[in-house]
Amino acid sequence: MAEDRFGARAALGGVDGVDLYRLDRLATLGVGDPSGLPVTVKILLENLLRHSGERHVGEADVEALVRWSGAGGDDRERAFTPARVLLQDFTGVPAVVDLAAMRSAMARAGGDPSRVDPLAPADLVVDHSVQVDSFGTAQAYAANIEREYERNRERYELLRWAQQAFHGFRVVPPGMGIVHQVNLEYLASVVALREQDGGRVALPDTLVGTDSHTPMVNGIGVLGWGVGGIEAEACLLGQPLYLLTPVVVGVRFHNALQPGVTATDLVLTLTELLRKHGVVGKFVEFCGSGLSALTAADRATMSNMSPEFGATASLFPVDAQTLRYLRESGRDPAHVDLIERYCREQGMFRTDEEEIPRFSEMVELDLATVEPSLAGPSRPQDRVALSRVWESFTAKFGNGEVPAEGDGQLSRFEGEGGHPAPAGEHPHPAGHPQPRTGLRDGSVVIAAITSCTNTSNPSVMVGAGLLAKRAVERGMRPPDHVKTSLAPGSRVVTDYLERAGLLEPLNALRFNLVGYGCTTCIGNSGPLPDEVAEKVEGEDLAVVAVLSGNRNFEGRIHPQVKASYLASPPLVVAYALAGTVHVDLTREPVGHDREGRPVMLRELWPSSEEVASVVREVVGRDMFDREYSRIFDGDENWRLLEAPTGSMFDWQGDSTYVREPPFFTDMAPEPGNPGDIEGARVLALLGDSITTDHISPAGVISRTSPAAAYLTEHGVDVRDFNTYGARRGNHEVMVRGTFANIRLRNRLAGDREGGFTEHLPSGEVTTIFDASTRYQAEGIPLLIIAGREYGSGSSRDWAAKGPLLLGVRAVIAESYERIHRANLVGMGILPLQFRPGESAASLGLTGRETYRLEGIAPALTPGGEVRVTARAEDGGETAFATVARLDSLTDVDYHRHGGVLPLVLRQLMSRG
Repeated sequence: MAEDRFGARAALGGVDGVDLYRLDRLATLGVGDPSGLPVTVKILLENLLRHSGERHVGEADVEALVRWSGAGGDDRERAFTPARVLLQDFTGVPAVVDLAAMRSAMARAGGDPSRVDPLAPADLVVDHSVQVDSFGTAQAYAANIEREYERNRERYELLRWAQQAFHGFRVVPPGMGIVHQVNLEYLASVVALREQDGGRVALPDTLVGTDSHTPMVNGIGVLGWGVGGIEAEACLLGQPLYLLTPVVVGVRFHNALQPGVTATDLVLTLTELLRKHGVVGKFVEFCGSGLSALTAADRATMSNMSPEFGATASLFPVDAQTLRYLRESGRDPAHVDLIERYCREQGMFRTDEEEIPRFSEMVELDLATVEPSLAGPSRPQDRVALSRVWESFTAKFGNGEVPAEGDGQLSRFEGEGGHPAPAGEHPHPAGHPQPRTGLRDGSVVIAAITSCTNTSNPSVMVGAGLLAKRAVERGMRPPDHVKTSLAPGSRVVTDYLERAGLLEPLNALRFNLVGYGCTTCIGNSGPLPDEVAEKVEGEDLAVVAVLSGNRNFEGRIHPQVKASYLASPPLVVAYALAGTVHVDLTREPVGHDREGRPVMLRELWPSSEEVASVVREVVGRDMFDREYSRIFDGDENWRLLEAPTGSMFDWQGDSTYVREPPFFTDMAPEPGNPGDIEGARVLALLGDSITTDHISPAGVISRTSPAAAYLTEHGVDVRDFNTYGARRGNHEVMVRGTFANIRLRNRLAGDREGGFTEHLPSGEVTTIFDASTRYQAEGIPLLIIAGREYGSGSSRDWAAKGPLLLGVRAVIAESYERIHRANLVGMGILPLQFRPGESAASLGLTGRETYRLEGIAPALTPGGEVRVTARAEDGGETAFATVARLDSLTDVDYHRHGGVLPLVLRQLMSRG
């Protein structure tokens, strides 16, 4: 029974039989007035109010948050219990494996394994496993999904088992859409209904997801964000998240976008702006009259990239645009009415006339100043104007000197050779009917309309189709070296493109449907054609990918592609036609027509009015109703899969996809006390912006890697290696893939690219996995030392699990990305932070020292100090203090237990 300590439960006006927990009750009682709070804080406050009196929430928590001033500095941690959990298969499969392993451990301890069961509703969407093996033909989709099932049958059978073994656990099969777009279009209720004490209660639809881009659903007023797989598992098992007092940054929009400027251009501008302002670990909330000119799809495009600008979440409060989207996307009209009534009663409904809430900080953006842009060549926050793309490419890969117009010359690369084009050659020779087809530095070899970010937005997808239609009418085609693909986030996208007559011109440009999944954006771009791959490899060319995604970190998109640019879908088509980034599309032709006449981009670009007219005409509620009526059914491949049964998963010892992880074997009934670390060695000394892609790559498995050796030993043919992401259910593969990214630079390996290190004191340079195996056999604990923004990027739990299995006990970095820090804590690895102004370089650390870490004790408090002493080879010592990034008492408890899952498992075991 809920205690309702504040007497806040009351009937929701106009809806029979539904109650809510009224926020204004707190003002009536004189506790505090919530009316001026940001909607983000109101949602968190409602969560506390509804759970007040339960084990994790006291009255003082409610009283403190309702008086939120926005100033920050309050280190009080408060419980947050999300309404549901969302998973995708790359991170969801390891979560299922962990839950299955916890059941096995519970059974070994003599307990009831069924006690390990989700207490929060969970949906898993299979969307990360399809690869672009086949492209450019009408048969590409069928061929790719057939290959997907060949590669992933064991994983999918595990998910079929989970469907029947766990309560409240649903799976959206392959080929149905991308997790975030399915969430936006169908799963999100905005206001949820729950049975409680014999009645129904309305509450904000909140969630956490095992993907960084979970905040995409913030675009329709749903508060949710990405967490590590281990945190999500804890939430599934009834553990709340613990949040410090939120800092909420208001972003006020003025005016409207100029004609020809897309939501993609806006989000790239916003990412650059907020990265510079500094919103890492903060909440963002949008406000201002400019919001009314932005559709819910535009808003979702921006919220999607919250991790790229570093925010925890980026909320667009519910307003008239939200309700319009919900109706158009097939939601029950009665439920949409409930949403409006609930949000208005709780003061969570936005209008242009309302006062701006009081925020911690405020950022202003005039939408009229946004210009066409891309981001790259290797980070999503590095926005570059359309006219300066070539300049950004040469600044990264050349000597920084931009060739004169018409020169065609790419300066030789510093430190890795280079291949200048013949002098005087221009991207578009006069009178030639096609863009230049010769492969050279700057050639576009991948052009992909992919990812949830943009394919959720009909305006940019229709824009791409209209641009393709005009190009086809002029007789234009992409060069043969461009691998083109269309991978929408929802089956609704191809429905409306077909209704508009735009699939045909996209197909004519070889943008054939390849799958409904993340594909290129997560590195599932598939192989380049043999002749392209051979020339790129043989001449060490710096070639380019242009994609409508949200991530373009080094080594992520394709191992042979050195530069990647994020762009709107219409610009992806444009660069496919150009075949190169050695062109200024604002002044130079994108290509030539069938008569050899130059064609400018502005001649192909559809007007905003034309795009809006087509969208109104072709996007209909009937499409959403049809596609989502069968969302859980799957195709014949899914229905023919074996469906294992029973409460316990039957681990197969010869499986190379799914193996029982060692995290819970021989686990003591009670936790030990973490002691000091003596005689540690550095496994890797790394620089700034080390992403989770560097730590735990999701791309292809190199034939020369330790993971490849393992698979070969187990009889797996090279053709069937699949990707690291697809094999996340096998810890033996994943630990061998940890720090195996081909673009990793470890200073202990002489800054050599790849997953190498120097084993000390032997001096042998070997793979990081092989070195760690030797160190662990020698009983030597290991450290990672890094620079700023360690662990940025996707919320990959294996970026913490892998280092743990390598023997890493602690990481010392200048700063951390939010999710990865939490993942390290969740796996029992101690995240330490250099004091401001200090770094490995300033302290003269080479990574060849032996290390002693002191102060790791049961009494360690949040933000406590850990003393580090580095003893050099000549006997000299450097001592310095670090801050333990255990940010809350909960973090300290997790560390004491060796991670959050051992803590939860011990709690379940102690209950009998």
